[in-house]
This record gives sequence, C-alpha cells and structure tokens, in this order.
Amino acid sequence: MTSPGLFVSLEGGDGAGKSTQARLLRDWLVAAGREVVLTREPGGTSLGQVLRDAVLHGDHIDARTEALLYATDRAHHVASLVRPALARGAVVITDRYLDSSVAYQGSGRDLGADEVESLSLWATDGLLPALTVLLDLDPVVGQSRLTGAPDRLERAGDEFHRRTRAAFLARAEADPGRWLVLDATMPADELAAAIRTRVEKLVA
Repeated sequence: MTSPGLFVSLEGGDGAGKSTQARLLRDWLVAAGREVVLTREPGGTSLGQVLRDAVLHGDHIDARTEALLYATDRAHHVASLVRPALARGAVVITDRYLDSSVAYQGSGRDLGADEVESLSLWATDGLLPALTVLLDLDPVVGQSRLTGAPDRLERAGDEFHRRTRAAFLARAEADPGRWLVLDATMPADELAAAIRTRVEKLVA
C-alpha cells in the first residue's frame, strides 16, 4: 500500500538557511526509505524558472504584477509537480510556498495579506503544507550572509524586510499546529534535529 504523501515547506528571510535545511531533511528521509521531491518557489518547474528569472531579475515589475507572477508559478508548480508527487506517496519539501507571498507581497509590498493569501489559495485549490518550518532571523544578519549579486527582493530595503519578518511570525503565531518556528542562528545540525523531531511525528 502506498504511504500517504507529506507536504513540508520552509520559510524565512533571505540568508536564513532554508536551502541547507531542505537538503538535510531530504537526505534523512531518503536514508529512511522515503521518496522525496525537493523543490522551490519560484522556479520548481521549467516554466517556473522562466517566471523566477522575470520576477527576481526583471526591471520595472510593479507589486501587483509581481504577486500575479508568483501565483502563476505556484498554480503550475502545484498542479504539475506537487500534487502528483503527494498522490504517489512522496514527501514534498519546498523552499518557500504561499506564506512567502503573503509575507513579501501582502505585507512587504503592502498589497494586503488577505488578498494575496486568497489569490494563492485559489491558485493551488487550497493546498497547504502539513508542516511549515520558519527559520526566523534578523534581516540584517540574513543580508550579511548573502553572497553574489542581490536580486530585486534582496534589494528591497530594511523596512520591507522587517515587515516581512513580522508577517511570518504573525502567521506562525496564528496557526501553531502547522508552523514550527526556529531560531536560524542555531547551528545547522541542531536546526536539522529539531525539524526531524517534528517530521518524525508526521511520517510515523
């Protein structure tokens, strides 16, 4: 019998270590015999990569267009990759999901969290992760960890990133059953252990 699929998202500001923790979680689950699909938003599909390049590196994209591009990517990502993987019993781990849109476009861009959330829920037909891990980090510390040329969101300014962080924390506080909030300044192995402890309960 096929094991039930599990959907896990990792959220947090730039430089928080989401990609590292996603890979560590994948490696642990694969060693335990589970099929794992490791993906990201935006850019988890070939179409998503085109949209990622447009939204992160394109010039003169206004806030509403940005939000719609993310929703387009998310709709395609969920329909073509996430739902099929869950249906066959895989664990899907995504580096960012709709909570990033609510935090970045809804609060950071001041488009309205409820409106952006409704758009994403419509785009995904209401699909939410069973677990969302928030790697919480002071934006100043996060920016200091980044390497390479910054993208449009990374250049958005301190106040934008403070609003985004506050939005993530508010969402986590409002739905503790779905969220696990961790201090991203902890050592990577300690963060990984805390995430595994929570995931173990969901895959048992």
